[in-house]
Amino acid sequence: MSGRPDRAQVRLAELVAALSLGIDLGFGQPMEHVLRQCLIALRLAERLDLDDRTRSAVYYTALLVNVGCHTDAHEQAKWFGDDIVLKSGKYEPSGLRAAAAMIRLLGGAGNPPLHRFRVGLEFALSGRHEVDRMIAQHAGFARMLAEQLGLPDDVLTSLGGAYEQWDGHGWPGLLKGEEVPVAARVAQLAEYAEVAHRVGGVGAVTSLARKRSGRQFDPALAALLCAEADGILEGLDAVGTWEAVIGAEPALAVTLSSEQFDAALEAIATFVDLKSPYTLGHSRAVADLAAAAASQLGLAGAEVATLRRAGLAHDFGRLGVSNAIWDKRGPLGTGEWERVRTHPYLTERMLHGSAALAPLGAIAVQHCERLDGSGYPRGLSGNAISVPARILGAADAYQAMREPRPHRQQRTADAAAEQLRADVKAGRLDADACAAVLGAAGHRVPRRREGPAGLTPREVEVLKLLAQGLSNKEIGARLVISPKTAGNHVEHIYAKIDASSRATASLFAVQHGLLPEEEFEVSTVA
Repeated sequence: MSGRPDRAQVRLAELVAALSLGIDLGFGQPMEHVLRQCLIALRLAERLDLDDRTRSAVYYTALLVNVGCHTDAHEQAKWFGDDIVLKSGKYEPSGLRAAAAMIRLLGGAGNPPLHRFRVGLEFALSGRHEVDRMIAQHAGFARMLAEQLGLPDDVLTSLGGAYEQWDGHGWPGLLKGEEVPVAARVAQLAEYAEVAHRVGGVGAVTSLARKRSGRQFDPALAALLCAEADGILEGLDAVGTWEAVIGAEPALAVTLSSEQFDAALEAIATFVDLKSPYTLGHSRAVADLAAAAASQLGLAGAEVATLRRAGLAHDFGRLGVSNAIWDKRGPLGTGEWERVRTHPYLTERMLHGSAALAPLGAIAVQHCERLDGSGYPRGLSGNAISVPARILGAADAYQAMREPRPHRQQRTADAAAEQLRADVKAGRLDADACAAVLGAAGHRVPRRREGPAGLTPREVEVLKLLAQGLSNKEIGARLVISPKTAGNHVEHIYAKIDASSRATASLFAVQHGLLPEEEFEVSTVA
């Protein structure tokens, strides 16, 4: 992936590492589990004296090995109730204990006995084979995403064999022994070693490696880990994991151009949306709608691009909430709602470690906030919610209504528009943002009177306040926008009216009837 990078200078490793934090949550593991397993894998690779190309395969395989495991979370929840609790059992030290835990979850722990009996019977007849097929496909999905991200063939091959085992009893069960790519063998051992070390220290790691040597794990790799466990596992809790992993990317760091950044975000967003059949294509639709609305509102090109990227990323945090909640047909309980309310925060948390991705998280975390303070996760209100977040929130609300959900059918375009307008009247959503979203979605909206020199209604409002001597900060406070956005509007106004100072802008406003105030009335959308 070459090409001139944009100002964001985002690296592919940062994007993949951010995604790995969501995979941690989907497995019921603490954040940075995958990052730590990547460090262990790289330390093993160093002791094996692997070349740069193979170490790169180790690196990306360790980060992406489980990325496909959420793609059938809907089916996992159908059989076992909570897909996250199910996946967390993967690391039970005994295979028998993991199998027993799976059986205990059949039908969902909180469901009536009769329901659980029926699900258990169905699972005995066909479910076990379905689950085997699902696990076998996880590696294929991970390989597919890696291909879309433009990763080299060595990584694709390794990911394709990431669930195979040394004894041939893995998934899909086509490879055994040294037929399994070495990068896949290293990444798999590192994955289990990280959990064992976190739970039981070095002794638990060596015990696990010896017990599964020659079966799940390559015996030579298991012996190496046991012999050098102290050095390989040293300092994992003390190191700054994010910085260490990003800094350890083998060979030349892959920096994405603006176009590649967009393409990678789209690929990941589409993959995250696979978590539920009710959200397929949701993130891209929201991103496109928000970007179109932002353009209508006169946001600068860079702001529109950032908002679209935030739209693609806005639901990354859904990975951390069980499909037992997302796909529930009945009303959610209080505890379930609390988990739903965390998902924008989880998105922000996934993205905040990267200077290039953090601005997307800052917008995405506010997309469920509401102007009257009734939203989440922080209950922000009024000016505390940024303009891009208001646009994203309106786009997300509209698009969600146009899609089916487990508890309702999709709404018609007119019904969705009516509800959006009702939220504006109730003070929950921003009038300008909703009008732009509805216009971008093809709805007829009340015609807005255009100001002279092509000024938008918002620019007319800003010009009036500018003419009265207000600063960008004061304009922002009056119109409930950020000072930066107010400043952007001022720059656009100056360019359109060919002015260079407040005085010449004021003269323009008077000459064109914008002041005094009562001589020009800007229509608003109810």
